Amino acid sequence: MSDKNQNPLLTEVRNHIAYLTFNRPQALNALTHDMIHELSSLLDEWASDDNIKAIIFRGAGEKAFCAGGDIRALYDAAKRGDEGDKNAEQEFFRQEYELNFKIHRYLVNTGKPIIAWIDGIVMGGGMGVAQGAPIRIVGARTKMAMPETAIGLFPDVGGSYFLSRCLGAVGLYLGLTGQMIKAADALYTGLATHHVATETAFEFDYALDGLVDWHLGAVLAINEIVKKFSSAPIEPAILPPLRASIERHFANKKSVIEIIASLESEKTDWAINTIATLRKRSPTMLEVTKRQIEAAATMSLAQCFRMELDLITRTFEHGDVIEGIRALLIDKDHSPKWKPATLAEVESTRIEHFFISPWSPNDHPLKNL
Repeated sequence: MSDKNQNPLLTEVRNHIAYLTFNRPQALNALTHDMIHELSSLLDEWASDDNIKAIIFRGAGEKAFCAGGDIRALYDAAKRGDEGDKNAEQEFFRQEYELNFKIHRYLVNTGKPIIAWIDGIVMGGGMGVAQGAPIRIVGARTKMAMPETAIGLFPDVGGSYFLSRCLGAVGLYLGLTGQMIKAADALYTGLATHHVATETAFEFDYALDGLVDWHLGAVLAINEIVKKFSSAPIEPAILPPLRASIERHFANKKSVIEIIASLESEKTDWAINTIATLRKRSPTMLEVTKRQIEAAATMSLAQCFRMELDLITRTFEHGDVIEGIRALLIDKDHSPKWKPATLAEVESTRIEHFFISPWSPNDHPLKNL
């Protein structure tokens, strides 16, 4: 294998389009700290390059666009527990959130659209990269989720922002349960903008290579090709028939305990399975996530990322995330010992503490967003 192919980020420029490929297929293209730093630098470089008019993000291999961040490395750093590792954790998330914010604002700031080709697994950090792109293309292989509560975390990387704006209470449902959705539901929720059949990917690229009408503007030119290749997913959406139940059980509830109590009144398989899922999640992080997503509905993008950095700092202090990663990825016993173990034991003062910033507004690491 050549050095180029070992690079976790591959780049190529063709016909005024910069193609960026996440190239860690053996790790489902999970993001490392170095990848985040390099991608941010590349976006800065392309912003000032007049030859580049658009950018496309893709994942190497057939399985994943990007399955998240390299949480095993964060686990190792947290377990060592010295001050340098704590600073490294914070720096990882600060740079990741700055990158996510940059992607969200890229079209406004540069006039250059980003297209996220998310035909594969896209979770966590991959969602943070994809959701800032104005064009988000899904395909038959798309498996999309924000599964953070399963590891004692909360939906970060902008999850506050895009889940709170996701079709009523559906975003809260997805954030609390970590429910995986496919292409049709990604379109239904607005988490994707277009579906393009996997088998037409080569023709899609060929059309981009032959694009000559750049004088119309990059957004219009790219959109015309995307629309030409767009189609309806073959597999139907599962969320529309559940929408009324999701709104009834998840909207306007004071706590996750109330959500579960409401679900218990519906004796369907979906309600029973949803209750079972919620009871496996970190009780503390369920309540944090509920408050996070509901609060974010009236917050700006920058405010959401500042809140998330506050929350991530408190989350690593709390410790459920370390236990969750251990149970899911290290020992793989899938039996996390959450503290506290039940929702009834979660104290409101503890949840309040998560939302108290460790920094003053003038000292916040993301104050310049």
